[in-house]
Amino acid sequence: MSDDRETVVPLHQETVSVDKRRVERGVVRVTTTVSEREEIVRQTLEQEEVEVTRVPVGREVGERPEIRQEGDTTIIPLVEEVLVVERRLVLREEIHLRRKTRTVQAEQPVTLRSEDAIIDRIETNRPDEPGGRGAGPSNTSEE
Repeated sequence: MSDDRETVVPLHQETVSVDKRRVERGVVRVTTTVSEREEIVRQTLEQEEVEVTRVPVGREVGERPEIRQEGDTTIIPLVEEVLVVERRLVLREEIHLRRKTRTVQAEQPVTLRSEDAIIDRIETNRPDEPGGRGAGPSNTSEE
């Protein structure tokens, strides 16, 4: 009986191994600066003023008058008791309050700040690159 099978004998075998490593290529420095600027803020404001006028009246009244409103004027009656033979209310005076509204422009300085970023890239050489720190002698020769 004859064996026709072929026998393969491996003479050499190669393998591959892949690794990763972190290499620092450079450093980034970020600096922030704050700048200030003055601006004027303008705003329309309303001011209300009250003008007080004392109006003498001097007349007798049967009962105390109520506070009343006539247009933009508020009238506050002041009474006093006068001792005569009998007691009577005499409207001595009225206080008239008139409201006036006026519009004024107001200016107020305001300090505003803004922030800027300054980015500096600092390159570093790898020790195993030609010309890098820690590199062996170069292939150039001086004659």
